Amino acid sequence: MKKSPGQLQRLAIAPEQLQDQQICLTVDQQHYLHDVLRLGHGDQFIAINGQGQLWLAELLTTSAQAQLLQSLTEHTELALPVMLLAAPPKGNYFDQVVRSSTELGVSHVVPLISQRTLLNPSPHKIQRWRRIATEAAEQSHRQMIPTIFEPVSFAEVVADDQIYDSRLWQKYICIVDASAPNFLKCLSQVAEQGNGAGIAIMVGPEGGWTDTEKKQAQSAGYQAVTLGRRTLRAVTATYMAVSVAIAQIELQTAYKGG
Repeated sequence: MKKSPGQLQRLAIAPEQLQDQQICLTVDQQHYLHDVLRLGHGDQFIAINGQGQLWLAELLTTSAQAQLLQSLTEHTELALPVMLLAAPPKGNYFDQVVRSSTELGVSHVVPLISQRTLLNPSPHKIQRWRRIATEAAEQSHRQMIPTIFEPVSFAEVVADDQIYDSRLWQKYICIVDASAPNFLKCLSQVAEQGNGAGIAIMVGPEGGWTDTEKKQAQSAGYQAVTLGRRTLRAVTATYMAVSVAIAQIELQTAYKGG
C-alpha cells in the first residue's frame, strides 16, 4: 500500500543531481534511504530542491538512482521572509537555534559577531549548521531551506545593507530595557500598514549589546524592542523573538484569508 505524500520521507537534493527526470543519489543519501530507512526498489519519497520545488520520486533497481514521478505543490512557507541575526553562544547551543528557527520558518540565519560574542565559528561549524538546516527543513515539510550566512560582524551589518538585498525589511534589535516598546505591539502596528516588508531580528550575546552597538543599530534603522519584563538567556530570547514574529505573520495571513 502506497503512502500519501504527507507520510513520505523528504530528501533535499542539489540541482546538479537532476538529470533527465532522474536523481543521482549521493553516497550519504543512498545510505540514509536504503540502510537507515530500509527503503528499496519501488519505494517512494519526496525530493525537494530547497528553493520551492518538490517532486514525488521512486527508487530504481540501482541503489544510486531514483525516478521523478510528478511535481507536487505544497504551501507551508510563511507569507513574508524572516531573517534572524543572532550572536552564537559558546558550545553547540547554536545548533539548536538553527534547527528550531528552520522548523519555525525563518528564511535567513546570520551568525552575528558582536563585541561580546564569545564564539568565532569555524568553516566546519558553518557547514554543520547548513546540514542541520537542511535536515530540519526536510523534517518540518518546508519547501525552502534557509540561507545560513557566513559569520558577519555587527559593524558590517549596520554599515552596509547589502545583506538584505533589495527587499524591504522592517528591522529590529532586541534589548533588555523595560522602557522599550514591546516587540509584538510593534509588529502588530506594522502589519496593519500592510507594506509587505520582511522582518529582520537582531538578538545579542549572553553579555548583551554594548551601548555603542545599540546606538549604532538604531542609527542604521533598527528599532529597539523588548521581549518582556524578564531577562532571558540569549538562546531563549532567540526562540521568543522568532516565535513572536512568525506568529504575527501567520495571524495576519489567516486574517487575510491566505
